[in-house]
Amino acid sequence: MDSAFPPAFQSDPQAAAQPVADAIDFFDDPLPAQSIHFAVPPQLTLTWRVTASATLRIHVAPVWVTRARSPYDYWLKPGETLRLERGERIWLSTEAALPARVTLTSAWRPPFAGVRRGTERLAAWLALLTLRRPRKA
Repeated sequence: MDSAFPPAFQSDPQAAAQPVADAIDFFDDPLPAQSIHFAVPPQLTLTWRVTASATLRIHVAPVWVTRARSPYDYWLKPGETLRLERGERIWLSTEAALPARVTLTSAWRPPFAGVRRGTERLAAWLALLTLRRPRKA
């Protein structure tokens, strides 16, 4: 008996497993997201302070990653990722003959979101001060 679906839509567990795994990894970060792409030159060490929790993804060549306050170093191969926390400092280098490409992806925050949040906190604090002040009769 023939299937009602064309061959492209028939389920094959072996063929379907890989795209689903890739889709899960791809959508692991919250959306919208912002990505910074840069190259790590050979025989040079770059340093980076992470301003927001992010995912580091390696392309083209292996990268050696050192984290501040961590006893471990990481050798990441192309396609591998590493989660980084806000405020963390990392050092990146490669021993390959060609530059390693790196992508740092984090959740997108609107411009001046920190200033807006700080202003709202200040306004709430001032409102509490005015409510707590005893009124003179």
